[in-house]
Amino acid sequence: MTREDLKGKIQTVLGPIEPAALGRTLMHEHVLCDLRPPATRADNDLGPEITLENVWQMNYGHKIGRVGRKYMLDLEDIATREVKMMKHDGGDAIVELTCGGLSPDPRGLQRIASGTGVHLVMGCGYYVNDYQDPKNHGRTVEDFADEIIGQVLRGAWGTDIRAGMIGEIGCTAPWTDTEKRVMRAALIAAAETGAAINVHPGRDPEQPQEVADFIKAAGHPTERIVISHIDRTIFDEPRLLRLADSGVTIEFDLFGQEASYYGLSDIDMPNDATRLRLIRALIDHGHLDRVVISHDICYRTRLASFGGHGYGHIFRNVVPMMEKRGYSADEIDAILVRNPRRLLTFV
Repeated sequence: MTREDLKGKIQTVLGPIEPAALGRTLMHEHVLCDLRPPATRADNDLGPEITLENVWQMNYGHKIGRVGRKYMLDLEDIATREVKMMKHDGGDAIVELTCGGLSPDPRGLQRIASGTGVHLVMGCGYYVNDYQDPKNHGRTVEDFADEIIGQVLRGAWGTDIRAGMIGEIGCTAPWTDTEKRVMRAALIAAAETGAAINVHPGRDPEQPQEVADFIKAAGHPTERIVISHIDRTIFDEPRLLRLADSGVTIEFDLFGQEASYYGLSDIDMPNDATRLRLIRALIDHGHLDRVVISHDICYRTRLASFGGHGYGHIFRNVVPMMEKRGYSADEIDAILVRNPRRLLTFV
C-alpha cells in the first residue's frame, strides 16, 4: 500500500473504504485491550469476578482487593456482542486506539469487524512512558517513525492489517523525553502517510496546549490533530477556547462516566450534561468542525455485559439529550459523521 493508494480513502481493518461509507462514528474506544500496568501483568490473581454486587464499588474506586480483571478487554465473544449492540443503537464505526503498550490485537479486531458489519479503524504508535517496552527509551525518532509508517502502509503488530489513524500517542505531565520522541515520530509518519494523529495528553490542564504548541512549532498542520480526554483535563471555557483556536480537534471521550469520582487525578469528573454545555460553548465560538465525541471504554465494568453503559450509550442516550438541549440535526451530524469522516480520510 502506498500513500497514493490511501489518498482520499479511510483505512479500516478490513481495508480501505470511501469516506461516504462512514456513518456515525465513535472516535476513541478500546475493543480489545489490556490496561493493566505492565509491572502487574505477571500476577495471576486478577481479583473477584465482576458482579452486580461489586461493579459499582469497582467503578467508584473502593478498595475491594485486586481488580486486574476490570482492566482487561480480552473476551472476543463479549466484544463482538457489545459492538453489535452499538450497531443496533445507531452506530456505524469505531476508531480503536489500542496502541503499543496496551496489547493490540489486529486479528481480533478484523474478526469482530467481519462478524458485526461495523467499520473498525485501528490506531498505532505508542501509549504513555510507563507502558512502553524499556528498549524504546533508547530508540531514535527516525526508528519510531519508520515503525509507525510501516504500521499504516504495510501492517501493524506482526500482521498485514494496517492502521487508519496514528495514536493514541501517549503523553504524561511532565512530558518525558521518550514520549516527545514518539510524538516527533508520529508527526513524521503523519506527513509521510497522510494519516491524522490522536493524542493522549497528560493529566494537567496546560498539557493539551503544550502539545498543540509543540506540533505547531514543528510545522505540522494542527487540523489533523485530535486531542483526547479533554473532559478529564480542561474544565474552564477560556482554556478550552484557546486550545480550539490553535486548530486542533477537541475530543470529549468519557461520555457515560457520570460520577464525579476519578481515581487517576484529583478532579471532579463532569457528567454528560456538563460535557454538552462545554461543546455548546465551542460551537458558539465557531468551532463546530473541531469537536468529536466517544466513550473511551477501556474497563470491563463499562461494558453493558458487566453492568456498564456500553458502546451504544452516545447513540441511545446522549443524542436524544443533545436534541432536547437544542442541538440541531446538522450539529449532531457534524460531530458524529462529518468531523470523523474528514479526520479519518487520508490526505
